[in-house]
Parts: sequence; structure tokens; C-alpha cells
Amino acid sequence: MNYKPILIVAGEPNSIFLEIFFKALKYKKYRSPIILIASKKLLQLQMKKLHFKININILNPDILNGYQLTNKSINLINVDYNVKNAFEQISKKSHNYIEDSFKIAFKIIKSNFTHKFINGPISKNTFLNKKFPGITEYISKSFSIKKNAMLIYNKKLSVCPVTTHLPLKLVSKNINKKIITDKVYLINTFYKNIIGIKPNIAILGLNPHCESTHSYNEDEKILKPTVKYLFNLGYKVSGPFSADTIFLENNRRKFDVIIGMYHDQVLTPLKTLYEYNAINITLGLPFIRISPDHGPNQNMLGKNLSNPLSLITAISFLDKK
Repeated sequence: MNYKPILIVAGEPNSIFLEIFFKALKYKKYRSPIILIASKKLLQLQMKKLHFKININILNPDILNGYQLTNKSINLINVDYNVKNAFEQISKKSHNYIEDSFKIAFKIIKSNFTHKFINGPISKNTFLNKKFPGITEYISKSFSIKKNAMLIYNKKLSVCPVTTHLPLKLVSKNINKKIITDKVYLINTFYKNIIGIKPNIAILGLNPHCESTHSYNEDEKILKPTVKYLFNLGYKVSGPFSADTIFLENNRRKFDVIIGMYHDQVLTPLKTLYEYNAINITLGLPFIRISPDHGPNQNMLGKNLSNPLSLITAISFLDKK
């Protein structure tokens, strides 16, 4: 049986991603061939410093169908990057390199060569430069997708923030019936088409205990009517629930997905529960896009101590699709 390749953009060159990529390849053999888009020079420098030995199979992105892809080597599409040292500080120098990497990946995906895509972490300050809240929005824009959702997936429990990378003071202004309905639709579609179940979804309140002493209570005015509306449409949705108790075992095990109003409301407890065993899936795209659930993590750069579990989980998830 032929498996579609998994396309991977390494992302920020001064991150732990290549280290965990090497470890993920050594950890197990995957059925799907893996194609990495990165700098060959950087790859070789970091491989030497971190004491890995993996053969490199250079590919031309314009004639991929003519190659015999292998699981025994790194199938590499080289992207030029002026690098002297294996590990450096994150800077704006990497912007064009990352952008070129994504452009190559998007061209390959649009050619229908594969529907499986992973990207490594990027620095929002140096790459996105305030043009997009996060990489989810950047990729969605590149494919003219207006509705998306960030699902942090674990097979036991997943979470989705309604707002992603917004300051807390802006959250309440960006919560409404339409955006919550869009998230529920995308989550339900993903679980039905990819996972094979109709998910039980919990929706959290914005305020502590779903109450507010202010004149405008989002939980009463927006969330309760929206939950009722979605339930009447046939979705298995309930809430709003208080965020401080929903992640207790007896409560969370009733649900497949918990939707929160802001990033840390749901990502913090999920990472506390499952640590690296979670992946970031962008819903709404015409392909499956995943990123490991970690950032560049410069504090760990070059130490060879980074945990590859999130990337292993991401590759393993796509390996079955």
C-alpha cells in the first residue's frame, strides 16, 4: 500500500525542532515517507553538534513524482540559508528562509502531491511581524480560508480556544455566536470525517463561575443562547461550564473536546494533564496541518535534552491517514 508523504517545514532555524526531528526519525520507522524542507547546511551543522548520523536524500521540489522516496534517509528539499554556526540567536535574518520554506510547501500541497503537513515552530515577532496573530492565521490566509480553528488534540481529550493569540483585554470583544458556531462546526466535521465519531463538546464560560458583577455578562448574553442554538441544531454540545472545575477527572471524561474562550484557559490545563502528548491541528484547511505543541525554546537549544514526543505524536497521527 502506498502512503502519501508527510511534508515538514522545519521553521525557525534557531529552535529545538531539528533536534527533535532527528530523535523522531531514530525513535521508530514510519510507513509514510517524510519530506523535510530546510537548509542542508544547517541540517549538517546541527546533526554534527548533536551527534546524529542520518543520510540525506536531496530532492528537487519541481519533480517530486520522479523520485524514489525512502524511509531510511532524510528526504530533503534544500532552502538556502546563510548560516555559520549550528546554533544562533533568533533574529529577523531567518524571515526570508522561513517564508521561502512555506512557499515551497504550499506549492507542493496545492499540486495535490500530499495532504499531510507539519510545520516546526516559528518566532511570531520575527516572522509574522504583527501581520497575523499566529501561524494558524498565516496558513489560512495563504489558502484563502476565512474560517479556522486551533484544535490541541489528544485522543483522550482535546481543547479549542475561541480566541487564539489575543491579549486578555481584547477577548470579550471577540466572542460572539458566529465565531463559536464556526468552531463547533469545524470540530464536529473533523471528528466525524477523521476520527470517526460525533464528539461531545463542552463550552466554557468567560467569567469565573460563569458569573459577572458588571452590567454586561457574556455568559448570559452570548454563551447560554449560543449553546442552546447549537444543541437545537443537533450538535452534542453543553455548557457554559465553569473553567475551574471542568478539567477534574469526573468532569472532563464526559467530553471529547472542551472549547474555551481564550488561549490559556484551556491550553494550560491540557498541557498539565498530557505534557508533550498533544498536537496542534488547524481545522478548516483543505489538508491536515499539524504542528508539535511547543515553541522554538531557545533555552534548550543545542543541549540535546528536548523531548520529541509531540513530533512523534504528530507524525504518527498523519502516518495513519
